[in-house]
Amino acid sequence: MEQTGTRQANTMTTNEKWVMASTAAGFSLENMDIMFLSFALAPIIASLHISSAAAGWIGSITNLGMLAGGAVFGLVGDRIGRVKTFSYTIFIFAFATAAMFFAHSLPMIYLLHFLAGIGAGGEYGVGIALIAENFSTHQIGRMSSVAAIGGQVGAIFAALMAAWIIPSFGWNALFLLGIIPVVLTYFIRRHVHESASFLTAQKQAQQNHEKVAISRLFATPQLAVQTLGLMMMTIVQIAGYFGLMNWLPSIVQKQQGLTVSGSSLWMIATILGMSIGMVAFGTIFDRLGPQVAFGIFLLGSAAVMFVILVVKSATALILAGALIGFFSNGMFGGYGAMISRLYPTAIRSTANSMIMNVGRAIGGFSSVVIGILMDRYSLAVTMACLAGLYVVSFLVSQTLPGIRKLQH
Repeated sequence: MEQTGTRQANTMTTNEKWVMASTAAGFSLENMDIMFLSFALAPIIASLHISSAAAGWIGSITNLGMLAGGAVFGLVGDRIGRVKTFSYTIFIFAFATAAMFFAHSLPMIYLLHFLAGIGAGGEYGVGIALIAENFSTHQIGRMSSVAAIGGQVGAIFAALMAAWIIPSFGWNALFLLGIIPVVLTYFIRRHVHESASFLTAQKQAQQNHEKVAISRLFATPQLAVQTLGLMMMTIVQIAGYFGLMNWLPSIVQKQQGLTVSGSSLWMIATILGMSIGMVAFGTIFDRLGPQVAFGIFLLGSAAVMFVILVVKSATALILAGALIGFFSNGMFGGYGAMISRLYPTAIRSTANSMIMNVGRAIGGFSSVVIGILMDRYSLAVTMACLAGLYVVSFLVSQTLPGIRKLQH
């Protein structure tokens, strides 16, 4: 939505403020729910007497749920509207997460996390579409990055709640907090409205009898190459994030003989680096375009993989975590901004949901792959493989014609 009248570029309308507040809060609460599993995994293994492999499948099943949710609710968001769909997805992941309080068997945990994944996967594409259609083209990078920072806030909140609740009340009680997002849906349905651009596109699609379908992402050879290229980039993004966040502290402690006093300090430093990176990326994206922004951050991500090899102290380890977080996850909000500009309004929710959730479903297995690499090869080889992935993603970002056309 382009700005009109005399309103200055640095001010927002009431609806724009509600859109930003709702999407940032939604992403925050979604990430909070997802992070609960990270903190509860060890006690779940202990209480249910299951193997690490069986427990590892909980996260993978969640990612598969995200892919299913992205496929379904991406289409729903393009057909019935962003606001209704956004609230429906929040209801699903909130109730599925809260129901974990009553889960006392592995099959029930698998089922509930698949359902939670469906809601979380559906929320992303619809939320990004809301942002893209309520702000001008040259604000989307910053606004989507601000919303992504909300996810980091959710991670910090999850860590604080886990530290308090699990020792005192058990891991099941932690998931009861998953019901909190339900409150958000009231404010979304009351204050957030569909954009004029979406309503116009919806009306035109109905008049022209255009179907909203995933096949439209592959309608031409050029579009198919673009969609597959973007999926590859999101796979690298998610693979790097989950792989590094799950393994990096233990990798360095094991290979370098270092310890970090308090894993919370590591996490806070890394999340702070991510948040600063998101602000920087969004600004570069809006001013210089996605090709430059992704070029800088993808090459930066490849380079910082080797920083961990020269870390010699706990302080350096924490700083390295912040630096890796800055580059590797600073880009996250930019994918939604880029996809929103590459695909028309009529299939924007579908495009965002499918492309990002394919990345989540495939890239989420990186933790397993990195574990195998660490067992068979050295730390240097593992970091080189991750760096190679970022270089491949860089080459894609610089060669896809659609991305090149988005330069300012």
